[in-house]
Amino acid sequence: MPKNIGTVDRIARVIIAAILAVLIFTGQVSSTAAIILGVVAVILLLTSIVSFCPIYFPFKISTAKKKA
Repeated sequence: MPKNIGTVDRIARVIIAAILAVLIFTGQVSSTAAIILGVVAVILLLTSIVSFCPIYFPFKISTAKKKA
C-alpha cells in the first residue's frame, strides 16, 4: 500500500477521532449514533496509523509529500 496521507492529515484524523471518543464516553451521544461515530473514530485512527486512506486511492488523492 502506498502512503497517501500526509502529516497534517494524520494529525487532523487523530484529533477528530479523539473528539468523537470524548463525545461518546461522556454520554453526549448515545444509541445508534454512538455506534456509528465510534466506528468512524476507529476508521480515522487506523487510517492515520497506516498512512493509507482507501477512499483517496481510487481518486488518486494524496496529501503525503512527494518523493524527490
